[in-house]
Amino acid sequence: MFPLKETVFHHLGRYLLHPSNSVWGMVMRYHKSYLAKAKEKIGIQARIFFWAPISIDELYKQIVACTQIKSILPQLNHGHSENSSMATDEANPRAVLVTSLYGELYDRIRDMYYMHSTTTGEIISVYQPSHDENQQFDQLVHNQKALAEIWLFSFSDVLITTSGSTFGYVSYSLASVKPFFLLSSKDQKVPHPPCRRAITLDPCFHSPPDFICKTSNKTDSVKLARYLRHCEDYGEGIKLFD
Repeated sequence: MFPLKETVFHHLGRYLLHPSNSVWGMVMRYHKSYLAKAKEKIGIQARIFFWAPISIDELYKQIVACTQIKSILPQLNHGHSENSSMATDEANPRAVLVTSLYGELYDRIRDMYYMHSTTTGEIISVYQPSHDENQQFDQLVHNQKALAEIWLFSFSDVLITTSGSTFGYVSYSLASVKPFFLLSSKDQKVPHPPCRRAITLDPCFHSPPDFICKTSNKTDSVKLARYLRHCEDYGEGIKLFD
């Protein structure tokens, strides 16, 4: 049924994860208004977890470092004279979609390309559908917006996601795009390297059951199945790969 094992979630998710009409309406309205004309869409999903605390300032630095090292976004022109005539294809800029609870992070990324031109002359547009600051588990509208943003994020051509984030897992699996993971912070500072490319399209199963063999000893499932590996971003989890 699934010749490529790492695409299992992609196919099942697209077949089974159907948004309600109201959620899909949010997706389509936002996409047509802001993203449809972009020649390339870059998605940046950022979340701060209690097990890997980091300040917004450090998280911003990590995102910028990742986009520059991996050549995802063009470098800034910090020179005194900026030639606006260099701009290429101004009618179809590259769009950056920021999905995050934090409005300040979006402001920093947007201002970066507002205050400076790029060395390539490209126009970079930055968007964020919402920033509720905190996850609101029992709020219907909040959850509807989250699902809408998962689908919007999955329309991206290039993805940067937070390690351990189920939001990111679902989005890149639906997109069938291997993302760059923002690695967990070290002592609340930007890790080195700042990000790493995923090895498969499969989302990480954070808490897999132990495999107990006949000797009653627990065995690592990865050692028993050639199509399993530990997750790049969450060492205790497992994921499918080909």
